[in-house]
Amino acid sequence: MKTVKKVILAVAVFAIVIIGASSIVITQENEYSLVRQFGKIDHVVSEAGVSFKIPFIQSVDTLPKQTLLYDLSPSDVITSDKKTMICDSYILWHITDPIKFAQTLNCSISNAESRLDAIVYNSTKNIISSTSQDDVISGRNGKLSQAIMDNIGTSLDQYGIELLDFETKKLDLPSDNKAAVYERMISERDNIAATYTAEGSSEAQKIRNTTDMEVTVMLSEAEKEAAILIAEGEAEYMRILSEAYNDASKQEFYSFVRSLDALKISMQGNNKTVILSPDSPIAQIFYGK
Repeated sequence: MKTVKKVILAVAVFAIVIIGASSIVITQENEYSLVRQFGKIDHVVSEAGVSFKIPFIQSVDTLPKQTLLYDLSPSDVITSDKKTMICDSYILWHITDPIKFAQTLNCSISNAESRLDAIVYNSTKNIISSTSQDDVISGRNGKLSQAIMDNIGTSLDQYGIELLDFETKKLDLPSDNKAAVYERMISERDNIAATYTAEGSSEAQKIRNTTDMEVTVMLSEAEKEAAILIAEGEAEYMRILSEAYNDASKQEFYSFVRSLDALKISMQGNNKTVILSPDSPIAQIFYGK
């Protein structure tokens, strides 16, 4: 009897432990606990800690609560000007409503990623197909990502999902198109540079022409002023001379000085001999007449 009692007690304790363990729900900080009763969600535990459920009747599923990263497969997209590009991107998302998520996607992260892949790809294709290649390339500073997210809008709410961010890792041309596109871009920029150079040369020539004309006018004015000053100086000089030699004695002295100057000029060089006629004005100086 004692042995039977011990066995019964051990079985009872074991059953209590099993029942107690199966009734405890431990929820981590980064997860939701979905408590199901007969397969239907009874309630959701979203706070970290220990809670309880009905053993054997209720079961627990867990879903991630943190932000999740999904790397989309590279895909071809066509711009509005019929240029093919390769888009390689990723998204950040999280579950906002675990009940909707469980009901629509059967608590499957892979199902959610498949749905996200289709929705994000369609939105990317729609935005890029309405944008030229040049605008797509220039929109990699965040405008393109924002446009794609705006296009998705609230369509993921039905799955209890929120899209936090969309980013392109690479938005490039197919290998066989790169060379042609790069050559076209280089040619376009060369044309722009040539236009700027021509406009700059034309403007520089205008400035040079204007400057040359201004210099010519200034030189002409300066030469005119110089000629006027020289003429005024010579007139003043002649007036002074006229006043200085206005009487007979000064005129005689002036004739004497001018005769000496003429004699000096005639005696330049190695030959110092001067032959004068008696009636020469210079000879008159030496005769004292």
